[in-house]
Amino acid sequence: MQTYKLTLAHINDTHSYFDPSRVQFKLTLANKSYQLQSHTGGYARIGYQVEQARHQAQQQQRDFLFLHAGDSFHGTLYFSQHNGLANADLLNRLKPDAMVLGNHEIDCGNQPIRAFLDNTDFAVMAGNMDVSREADDRADKLKQHPRFYDYDPQTQCAKVLLKPLGDTQVAIFGITLDQMKIISRPDPDSDFHHAVETCKQTIAQLHQAGIYHIIVLSHLGIIQDRELAKALPAISAIVGGHTHTLQGDFSDLGLSNMPYGEMVAGVPILHAGKHAETYGLAELTFDSQGNVIECQGNNYFMIDKQFILKSEQTIAETDYQLVRHYLEQHNGIKWHQVDEDIEQRLNDKYRPSVHAMQSKILGFIPRPFIHTRLPSKKCPHGSEIAPWVCCSLYHESRVINPDIQFSLHNAGGVRQSLPEGELSLADVIGQILPYDLPLVTYNIQGKYLFELLESAINSATDNSVIGSGTGGFPYTYGLKYFYDGKQPLGKRIVRLEIMAWFNGNKQWLAVDPNSYYTGVSSCYTVLGKEGYEAILNAKWQHTLTELTLPGAFIQFISKNNRLDKLLSPQVNYQSHL
Repeated sequence: MQTYKLTLAHINDTHSYFDPSRVQFKLTLANKSYQLQSHTGGYARIGYQVEQARHQAQQQQRDFLFLHAGDSFHGTLYFSQHNGLANADLLNRLKPDAMVLGNHEIDCGNQPIRAFLDNTDFAVMAGNMDVSREADDRADKLKQHPRFYDYDPQTQCAKVLLKPLGDTQVAIFGITLDQMKIISRPDPDSDFHHAVETCKQTIAQLHQAGIYHIIVLSHLGIIQDRELAKALPAISAIVGGHTHTLQGDFSDLGLSNMPYGEMVAGVPILHAGKHAETYGLAELTFDSQGNVIECQGNNYFMIDKQFILKSEQTIAETDYQLVRHYLEQHNGIKWHQVDEDIEQRLNDKYRPSVHAMQSKILGFIPRPFIHTRLPSKKCPHGSEIAPWVCCSLYHESRVINPDIQFSLHNAGGVRQSLPEGELSLADVIGQILPYDLPLVTYNIQGKYLFELLESAINSATDNSVIGSGTGGFPYTYGLKYFYDGKQPLGKRIVRLEIMAWFNGNKQWLAVDPNSYYTGVSSCYTVLGKEGYEAILNAKWQHTLTELTLPGAFIQFISKNNRLDKLLSPQVNYQSHL
């Protein structure tokens, strides 16, 4: 039987984390428990490891691919400062063969994508994204860009990149979320076709051409990737992203334990975590019909050779030696060698401006504030930082418009927890609130507040027929809601109260369905996405051109310096389960 061998390196959801990220492991050796703190990943370390894998594949006369499964944009100050051009520059130095567009590539519309395409050396894919309605004279159009592998309306298929595989070819095409208009902000003349149907049509076309080795580069998330594999077992392999899924057995380090290259209907699904903390490396063996008959590999952390070790017991030099030896033998750990070209580029062009903003301290965080999108047993009222973001929106926007009565913001707009310690300008606009979105005030009838809150919660949880992800879960300030998922549809907001002041005393009053109330949210929320459609019934909307989402939080922290008082819970959630 003829077989074909391919070495496949992959990353996903890197979110502009060019520098190494902090990582913490928990491990037990010789009946002693340790906490290990280190740094992992970043582009220079990934660049070194991928180049090593590429060179080794050449020596073994194996074909080699390096793929990025989307969401390179947003997440750190590097994107906020350079709007995707640093991503293009540094990705070029990593030399991927292709990258699929994720939802965060499309958060700012198509213009940054066009600038990215103009500055990249590799294929950028979105095989179910149809830009055929773009005007021919549009300056930033994506249509017919030579490096854009989008949807072909004539064949109703994704455009395909062909690469050598022994004496045959392997086809690669990209598929992104078909709910993009709900969860992101594409331009109005961009359409997204059904992901599975586009794959089905494209595979049929490839089979007609005698091509059976097919890799789908997916930004659908692990659950939808599994459904895709079940629906289309003719796919050879799926390289995915979106859900930040770390595959591999890292349970001995206190992390996840998932099969690397999870096989579904004979199709291996490959994911590589998040934030450039890890990279995946798979050795695939195909038969002549494109089936993967062997998949070996893992995800790899790339950690500092020097690390901090803690234990409730005394730490001795022998403990360091024991832990170091264990990590050296671990099949998911590499040390921190770097690609000198990428490291120098970061030092010369990108790090100086970031370091300057890291030195500007806004205030002090007295304890860690956890950010979780949904309420849970551990966090019954959900995120601890999102309410403070809402509090800042309320107070800072009232400086401009004192009539504002409440603020409302979606969980996905907050990206990280707040650690204890000093809070810098870089922390806010680079990591916690990286989306520089203008704020919008609006006047809306009470009945629509009931409707939008329930709809957003249903959509964010699994208490809905079709959801759009947990990022839509609503957080508020000045608006206190009580949600009971066990109640019938349309009656799950069992209590809704608005904050009011009388003679300097705060009171909570029941929201009158027939009365009008003035709120403030980001310009993303007021678009009515992710279950917020009822907000489109607002009597009016006005943009606060002088205030943005991160800007309000920065002003608030600068005035208050500390987040040391308690906020009364304004999210009261009871699951349907």
